[in-house]
Amino acid sequence: MDRILITGTGKGLGGAIAAYYLERGHAVYGINRSINRDLEKYTEFYFLKQDLSLFDEMEKTIPPFLEKAGELDLAILNAGILPEIKDMKECSLEEMYRVMDVNLWSNKVLIDLMFANLKTIRQIAAVSSGASVYGNRGWNAYSISKAALNMLIKLYSQEQPGTHFCSIAPGLIDTKMQEYIYSLPGDRRFPSIDRLKNARSSGQMPKPEEAAKTLAQALEKVSGQKSGSFVDVREM
Repeated sequence: MDRILITGTGKGLGGAIAAYYLERGHAVYGINRSINRDLEKYTEFYFLKQDLSLFDEMEKTIPPFLEKAGELDLAILNAGILPEIKDMKECSLEEMYRVMDVNLWSNKVLIDLMFANLKTIRQIAAVSSGASVYGNRGWNAYSISKAALNMLIKLYSQEQPGTHFCSIAPGLIDTKMQEYIYSLPGDRRFPSIDRLKNARSSGQMPKPEEAAKTLAQALEKVSGQKSGSFVDVREM
């Protein structure tokens, strides 16, 4: 039985991948702002209610939570937020700080706490995005945060050679995030919106349960690649 920590287990990909591992008999340690009631039925699901943008709180709540595990076979840093699709010039620094706190800095805080409180961490995978590479107009702080996350993971891989690190883009997934994008009106400034809408309408966007299986299989494969790498499941 593996011990797996997953952030953002409330819904979407995080909830689906937690269920994927629990169904296979593994212990899952979930962190989220609210409980996922669908996961409560599993006896090996351990939950911590924590807002990952509250760093001072994390310093107090995370260590005793990690003590329950003792060591981790895998940590999946999945929690993240998508801000409003709009041009950079329209983004306030306050908006960008909030996105960076959740998508980037919370992962640094959590990684540091894991290494300070756990004997062994075999693999750490940060859920990134193709947006970290493509730089499509309108994705503002989200793209910046995911690009910085890729580098954060690469830097940690050099400091912690006993743990395998990767940042991984899970591809298109039909989640609440896509519902927001699907609700947006057409805008010639942001052609990526139309591409995503078309993918969802044509059935080319898998549900979280299917994406969770694909991600889990990809994480097994990526463990043989160089630590610190960025990978896209669509290219594996």
